[in-house]
Amino acid sequence: MIVGTAGHIDHGKTTLVRALTGVDTDRLQEEKARGISIELGYAYTALADGNVLGFIDVPGHERLVHTMVAGATAIDFALLVIAADDGVMPQTREHLAILGLLGIAGGAVALTKADCVTAARLAAARQELEGALAGSPLADCSVFALNATRPDDPGVRALRAHLDAAAQQRQRQRPHRLFRLAADRVFTLPGHGTIVAGTVLDGEVRPGDTLAVMPHDRRARVRSIHAQNRPAALGRAGERCALNLTGIERSELARGDWLADATLFTPTRRMDVRLELLADCATALTAWCTVHAHLGTARRLAHVVLLEESALTAGHSARVQLVFDEPVCALPGDRLIVRDAQAAHTIGGGRVVDPYAPQRRRRSARRQRYLDALEQLTAGAGVAALLEEAPFGLSTTQLVQLTGLAAEAQPPPPAARVLLAAGQQFMLPAARWLELRTRVLTALREFHASAADEPGIDAARLRRIAFADMPELLWRALKDELLADGSLARSGAWLHLPQHSARLSAADETLAERLRPLLAAGRFDPPWVRTLAGQLQEPEALVRDVLRKQAQRGAVYQVVHDLFYDAACIGELADVVSRLATLHGAVNAANYRDALGLGRKRAIQILEFFDRVGFTRRVRDAHLVRRGQSWRSQH
Repeated sequence: MIVGTAGHIDHGKTTLVRALTGVDTDRLQEEKARGISIELGYAYTALADGNVLGFIDVPGHERLVHTMVAGATAIDFALLVIAADDGVMPQTREHLAILGLLGIAGGAVALTKADCVTAARLAAARQELEGALAGSPLADCSVFALNATRPDDPGVRALRAHLDAAAQQRQRQRPHRLFRLAADRVFTLPGHGTIVAGTVLDGEVRPGDTLAVMPHDRRARVRSIHAQNRPAALGRAGERCALNLTGIERSELARGDWLADATLFTPTRRMDVRLELLADCATALTAWCTVHAHLGTARRLAHVVLLEESALTAGHSARVQLVFDEPVCALPGDRLIVRDAQAAHTIGGGRVVDPYAPQRRRRSARRQRYLDALEQLTAGAGVAALLEEAPFGLSTTQLVQLTGLAAEAQPPPPAARVLLAAGQQFMLPAARWLELRTRVLTALREFHASAADEPGIDAARLRRIAFADMPELLWRALKDELLADGSLARSGAWLHLPQHSARLSAADETLAERLRPLLAAGRFDPPWVRTLAGQLQEPEALVRDVLRKQAQRGAVYQVVHDLFYDAACIGELADVVSRLATLHGAVNAANYRDALGLGRKRAIQILEFFDRVGFTRRVRDAHLVRRGQSWRSQH
């Protein structure tokens, strides 16, 4: 169990941790000189059952709330410290609000300096404390009046026993999720190199594992582990771990980074969150206002986009989109804290709903239904509802990044259609898959109706027309299935319906008939477009357009701009390539030039054409016929 302190400056948090553990968590010389905590402090103490209780001691100064949040974000148990002489102070209330917003329900209160006040003042402090805790997650927690300067004080001993009992009852949830650790300390040790310390939120890690450093998307290998301040062969959820890393420098890491399973995160700048403003918040959130968002151990500037209301006011909650200035990482359900633009006051907090929020159509009814389903998934309702609302189904990558679970731990619902594309699995409701198929064929039918003289459409353009935002791998799977079952046909680079063929107008057809013998007569050296136009007394642009349409139908081939060859002649040229390749193993410009009786430049142009269409491939100055390729059989 990880215990985190909270409370106003100079109320004895560090002193109490020292009494409970024997460890002084003030490491910096400045902290010792000034007598206040500036950075997070860490201490450990052995429990009766042999396990270790970890402490994170946070600073209480109002200017260091961001450091407090970084320490509190992953704790299991809150230890709220209040001095009996001062009572409840501003940071007491702010820290208490932060604990509530982070969802930390377990805790205890230490009423320090109890030996320095009268019985009446102690009673008044208890009454003041009761009012401050009312309605908070710590409302019913145990309160211990004590002298934190004495480890043998009865109140300190009672608190220690209480923490021991709470730790033994605590069962960390979600150990089966993929590993992630929120880094709150990075340093180096002589002979060891880079060390990253933090609390493991989910999963397990072992020496030898390779982890992603996010959001920078770098890789590092775990050399060794200290878990709860002991050398360990395993670090797991609920423990503070220090990981000795190789393959990365100290300068490449900082507080706020994640160490995680490589499949878990993709950096993002847009998140949809459910945000609640505190009842005493003096600021209403309006469109594009600036806030400081604390997520994991990171603090980032973000702008607010309201998704449900024109403004979010004190005491209310709503879904909003946060647009970050820098990349961040999170899972749905992760808690966050929001402070005002000056980082002077905590104004609210909430949960991440979708870490990968879109920029467009973010307020649409369909998008809101998707977010509803995603919140249900986070609450444990299963993936079926989300699958129904996902316009393109869900990939294994998406499922991992929305649940934190490995792909193999998430079998698809029985009625889902499962597709495989480039090693990526997609699942969709059967009705949605049929809808996607129909939409592609309808888009193609409409294209044919508007461009009857075109042989078809290239795959990229068809995707833009039918599904501008469909994932590339899913589009590939959809296209391949339609081709496989005959619903779609391909002619060269063009996709079309099986019954469609390009049609020329009567005038174009007549011109094509006049051009064909001129190209055929030219054989290996046909006339250029300008020459053809002059011979036939036709506009150059019209001749070029008709030849282009003929090329789309496969009647001619364009070798270079404005130079078209008759299809039969290209077959002869391909035969020469094949013959030379059989004799010499490859074709080069010199032997091809000699075989054709053409100039070197034209020989190179023809060979580059064959490279371009995939009949040959170039290796240095040679051109090799691709294995299994036969021009006659393919064309």
